[in-house]
Amino acid sequence: MPLFWKPYKSDATQFIESLKQRDPQLESRQREGRGLLWDQEIDRQAQAEWRDARVAQKPYVYHNKG
Repeated sequence: MPLFWKPYKSDATQFIESLKQRDPQLESRQREGRGLLWDQEIDRQAQAEWRDARVAQKPYVYHNKG
């Protein structure tokens, strides 16, 4: 391996690194946004009640009971 060899960085990696250099708070704002939707505690009781309350759909929903 030559002494002047540089590791390869893709265009996408270079773009993301330049974004982070221009806006240092970018990553922390991303984590806050993720926390709004994804990093939530699941209420197992409410989830079980919702699952139990579901009504099974009929195989052919457009059929009238006539």
